[in-house]
Amino acid sequence: MKTITDSFVSFGHWPSAGSFGFNTDILATNLINLSVVLGVLIFFGKGVLSDLLDNRKQRILNTIRNSEELRNGTIKQLEEARARLQKVEIEADQFRVNGYSEIEREKWNLINSTYKTLDQLENYKNETIDFEQQRAINKVRQRVFQQALEGALGTLNSCLTNELHLRTISANIGMFGAMKEITD
Repeated sequence: MKTITDSFVSFGHWPSAGSFGFNTDILATNLINLSVVLGVLIFFGKGVLSDLLDNRKQRILNTIRNSEELRNGTIKQLEEARARLQKVEIEADQFRVNGYSEIEREKWNLINSTYKTLDQLENYKNETIDFEQQRAINKVRQRVFQQALEGALGTLNSCLTNELHLRTISANIGMFGAMKEITD
């Protein structure tokens, strides 16, 4: 078997007489074919490969640039959202404080209103008690007066005789007549 270096050495040596034949040495022919293909690819493909790499580089740079712009926009939106959140938290605290003070004020108003209502009810109760006491006293007075009148009439009726009764009536009629003459 020949080595690779022997193949190169024999490459420079051509058999004489113009015969054409196949080189059956696989390693030597593969290396030659590979170097020819690589040379052609490098010579002709360098521009295409360079263009492909440049395009890829531009797409990556555009993607990075777009990502940076999105990142900056997102950071700005986040800062605005934080500012709005802080403002809303401050307003919520103010509402909470105002709500607590409003609740306290309403509580005291309700307590004061309840005390006023209780005072009015107490006054109504006292007036009702006084009214009922006065009414009871008046009923007792009427009853006592009626009993006294009945007792007096009973005493008069038992003491008066017909003659005394007629004289009392005549005296009263005379008094009324005299009063009538004075008023006329």
